[in-house]
Amino acid sequence: MNAISSPIQQTPSDEIDLIALFHSLWEQKLLIALVTMLVGMMAAAYAFLATPEYQVQSILRPAAIKDLDALNRTGVYELTPAQAMQRVGAVLESYGSRLEFFRANQSLFEALRQPNRSLEQTFESFNQEAFKMLQPDPKKTDSLGAYVGIQLTYPNNVDGVAFANGLVEFALQSERERISSDLQTLIQNRLNQLESKMAAARANYGASKEAKIATLLEADSLKRAELQDELKALRQQLKTRRDNRITQLDEAIRIAKALNISKPTTPSALGEGERVAQGSVIRTEVNNQQIPLYFMGSEALEAERNALLQRRSDDFTEPRIAQIAKELQLLTHNRQIEVLNQRENEDLFLKDLAIWREEAARLRNLSFDVADLKLASIDQVAVDPLRPIKPKKALILALGLVLGGMLGLFIALLRNLLRRNSRANNLAI
Repeated sequence: MNAISSPIQQTPSDEIDLIALFHSLWEQKLLIALVTMLVGMMAAAYAFLATPEYQVQSILRPAAIKDLDALNRTGVYELTPAQAMQRVGAVLESYGSRLEFFRANQSLFEALRQPNRSLEQTFESFNQEAFKMLQPDPKKTDSLGAYVGIQLTYPNNVDGVAFANGLVEFALQSERERISSDLQTLIQNRLNQLESKMAAARANYGASKEAKIATLLEADSLKRAELQDELKALRQQLKTRRDNRITQLDEAIRIAKALNISKPTTPSALGEGERVAQGSVIRTEVNNQQIPLYFMGSEALEAERNALLQRRSDDFTEPRIAQIAKELQLLTHNRQIEVLNQRENEDLFLKDLAIWREEAARLRNLSFDVADLKLASIDQVAVDPLRPIKPKKALILALGLVLGGMLGLFIALLRNLLRRNSRANNLAI
């Protein structure tokens, strides 16, 4: 009978159990309320006793073009406003820059010091939790402009405003110093480059000058050798011509003596030598053939031969020899070489040297003060926040009450379940 009656009573039992459940929970309302109040008090204690954390931020925007015009007009360093802002942002994001600022301003972080941590460990923990870089979302095309910033979350015992503003100013000053160092390095490198160009130009000029002098000397030497060879050949030619003339004269003298011709005569006169001339006679002989040399007579021929034998030089008989002597005399001194060697300021003859000197003088006199260089415009400075961002007391208290109520209900349901199991065991027995 028990097996038959049990299914018949199952549905009413479920309805009675649901009502009983609500009744049981109502009976345990004090427990639920007590647990809710206890958890709520714990949440309130945390909300009011936890160390509050504040948040500040500083925003930088690109500087105006006029602020960087003086730097760009140096002709050595070029920097756009966007590039300048990005470089400042890179310094803000740099761990090394933050650590350097931390070491230089340790008084701002006295509250963060812990006995069991080193300076670097303290900063490492603070750096991971406190900093956040602010940049426009690259996916959004409706951005109102480029900017970069830093957001700092800090406990109430740290001067976050001074730290944020100080870090921004430190980044700006560090970048100014880097630009100043880069500018000086670039200027010095440009000066070294100009000096190298001028030294190379001087070396090239010296080599060109020496090559030109060597070319001129070689040309003079070649010309002198050619003239001397020509002079020697001419003198040999004149000597040979004189010897040949002497030989011709010797032969003509022998013929003239054989014909008994002592005075100059002609072939026609020689045939009429025995005729007695009456009165004054003038003879004219027309002959298109050269008269043999012996008709000059032995006396004239011997006189010419003696003169040729006594001659010591035949140079006067050839005008070219005098011209060669003149040219050799001119070759003894090359005036172009003398002028090249007598140049006192050879820099005046170097191409582009004046331009390089002008550029070097401009670079040496270039003075640019980076102290007033505006790399970025501070759009928002960090100011003291009105309220902390953590803990959010109302939210924590509300969550505490909700969680407390849920915990109380859970405990009440658990107690009710344990009671039912206990009753069921008793009935089974």
